[in-house]
Amino acid sequence: QVQLVESGGGSVQPGGSLTLSCAASGSITSIYTMNWYRQTPGNRRELVATITSAGITHYEDSVKGRATISRGDSAKTVVLQMSSLKPEDTGVYYCHAGGVEVVGSRAVADYWGQGTQVTVSS
Repeated sequence: QVQLVESGGGSVQPGGSLTLSCAASGSITSIYTMNWYRQTPGNRRELVATITSAGITHYEDSVKGRATISRGDSAKTVVLQMSSLKPEDTGVYYCHAGGVEVVGSRAVADYWGQGTQVTVSS
C-alpha cells in the first residue's frame, strides 16, 4: 500500500522561509510526477509546484521565484522550499504523487498525503 507522509509545516512570519518534505512508501517501482497542492478554506486545491521523473518543474505564478521543488535520489521523496513567504501562502499543503506504479501491478494510480498546515502571519 502506498502512503505519502508530509512534514515541515508550521507557522512563520511574513518574509520567512519554510521547507516541506514528503516521502512515499510502499512497493513503488516508479512515480511520474510529484506535486504540491495548497488548499484554503472554501477553495479547491490548487497546484503550487510539480516535478516530473525527468526533473522538469513547473510553478504556479504566485510562487515563481520564491519556491523550489526537488526530488530525492530515490525519486520517492519531494521537497518544496519556499522563501519570502506571504500571508496568502497560508493554507494546507498536500503532497501528491501522480502516475504511481507498484510491484506486481500494471495499474497506474495517484495518491495524496494527509496535508500539512502552513500559516504565514505576524
